[in-house]
Amino acid sequence: MGNTSTAAAVPATGRAAASTALLTDQYELTMLDAALRSGAAHRRSLFEVFARRLPDGRRYGVVAGTGRFLEELTRFRFDEAEIDWLRSERIVSEKTLHWLADYRFSGSVSGYAEGEVFFPGSPILLVEGSFAECVILETLALSVLNHDSAVAAAASRMTAAAADRPCIEMGSRRTHEESAVAAARAAVIAGFSSTSNMEAGRRYGLKTGGTAAHSFTLLHDSEEEAFRAQIETFGSGTTLLVDTYDVPRAVDLAIEVAGTDLAGVRLDSGDLLVQARDVRAQLDGLGATNTRITVTSDLDEFAIAGLAAGPVDAYGVGTSLVTGSGAPTAGLVYKLVARHDDNGSWRSVAKASMNKASVGGRKYPVRVLDGDGVAVEEIIGIGSLPALDASYRELLVPLVTDGVIDDSAVGAQGVTAARERHAASRAELPATALKLQRGEPALVSTFQES
Repeated sequence: MGNTSTAAAVPATGRAAASTALLTDQYELTMLDAALRSGAAHRRSLFEVFARRLPDGRRYGVVAGTGRFLEELTRFRFDEAEIDWLRSERIVSEKTLHWLADYRFSGSVSGYAEGEVFFPGSPILLVEGSFAECVILETLALSVLNHDSAVAAAASRMTAAAADRPCIEMGSRRTHEESAVAAARAAVIAGFSSTSNMEAGRRYGLKTGGTAAHSFTLLHDSEEEAFRAQIETFGSGTTLLVDTYDVPRAVDLAIEVAGTDLAGVRLDSGDLLVQARDVRAQLDGLGATNTRITVTSDLDEFAIAGLAAGPVDAYGVGTSLVTGSGAPTAGLVYKLVARHDDNGSWRSVAKASMNKASVGGRKYPVRVLDGDGVAVEEIIGIGSLPALDASYRELLVPLVTDGVIDDSAVGAQGVTAARERHAASRAELPATALKLQRGEPALVSTFQES
């Protein structure tokens, strides 16, 4: 493990130290209350986060939000304000309020490294401790991981479709203000080059960017006046928005004002493929052969793929990205899979409801690779690590040990590591995983009991 901090400390992420303890559902607290009364609350327990299935049409998922969950865990404490409110609402007993007042997570967490791809059944997060201290983390874990993993999965499909052309996250105006920060972080993990969100840049060390909207052009008495103001302020290294009025005229004007070393122009409407081709020809004819073309306007992975044949240098993506491109949740659940008996031995437990069954027991997942380093199967050992002859890669990494958080998983360093992990993990997948057409998950998950 790298640098560590206790779950009572707050990492240096620029975030205010407000409690996250009430970002939860009431039934977690009422279960705690009843379990304390029955005496079962202190049984050692193991909870698991997994998806029974991927969203329709997806061939792999992407683990994102782990670092944010760990950050939130450091602030998951019931301070005086939280205790007073719970008491006034008579949510739980006075005995439980005293227990909550002293709460600090002292258990352990392991999981897939953030940025790793996953499949149905993958145990992407394992939370171990007393039932009491683990059960009340369900909503926090799922709300973070479901949102961020959904955005990252969409972002991964987009960056795969874009190949070596950069994608810029621009969705802040299409979602909740805090969701916008989380979405920017998840997008960069899955390969986006930068974000327009200032708080995401400050909090996680992300590269930020942005120049001007149509309102800036409309503010001025002429397009030329607007362009000159932007160039005089930022120099020719800026990007001019050229589709407020007439694109060909604006491109001529942009080069007249900025010169042939203008860094870029942006298109935000119309038939983007046709316009990109026309603008590229026009720029080249004007001698601005190095001026880049960025396209925006309700892009998703399918639109990006459709623009692959065009002379587009970068994509700006907003609404579709921050809403998961049609799959705004990753479908993750948080289930108890093992607990101690009264004699201290482990017992596997599992829900057996129709269509919602889970697999009990402690899991040890590995990814099997062929001789070329291509992933061919995910084997999930139950009770012990699978014994395999083929090359394989173990998937679980420690995140929290006895209440001490691995700081390398949070903040800017966590994002950098997750981005690198995603690139490596996606590169292992078979080529069929990157198809945008509907299909089965790229890898089959096989459970193997010891």
